[in-house]
Amino acid sequence: MYKTIAGVDEVGRGPLVGDVVTAAVILDPARPIPGLTDSKKLSAKKREALALQIREQALCWSIGRATPEEIDTLNILQATMLAMHRAVDGLSIRPEWVNVDGNRLPDWCYPGQAVVKGDSLHAEISAASILAKVERDNDMVELDRAHPQYGFAGHKGYPTKAHFAALSEHGVLACYRKSFKPVRTLLEQAQ
Repeated sequence: MYKTIAGVDEVGRGPLVGDVVTAAVILDPARPIPGLTDSKKLSAKKREALALQIREQALCWSIGRATPEEIDTLNILQATMLAMHRAVDGLSIRPEWVNVDGNRLPDWCYPGQAVVKGDSLHAEISAASILAKVERDNDMVELDRAHPQYGFAGHKGYPTKAHFAALSEHGVLACYRKSFKPVRTLLEQAQ
């Protein structure tokens, strides 16, 4: 039986803008946190409250990121794997086992498994899902403050009708993922 099990999840593979954000969490078995589940099933208020509790009660946690430039250079899958590496490598305790949400593991030295729908099945992955979602949502709120005409706080960078309209009207910012087709198409049309 493993004593230190890390959970890892990502948020932000689909958006057109910003970092892909991952989190790694090792929970304290002596201090269970009720209500952990897939972050998408929780209200923003509940996620914020749980994120605070996770940061206070987990044995350790870490955030990993890959930038839009890294996403454009590597591709979104490889950039996500890089961000997962960064999150796990950032933990103050080396995990004996790592559970990763999804269907593949990064190429790393940690023993572990990929778990489809793991954010609903394993508390440590749920905790990572919540931290990553809160972190990325906060990124989008900050971006919205800097560029309110794009509506980032609402659509969170995802390819919505409102986002496409703002992008067409105001153009591509440096924080966009230029390899993503809608952004690439706009850039090609502007040439």
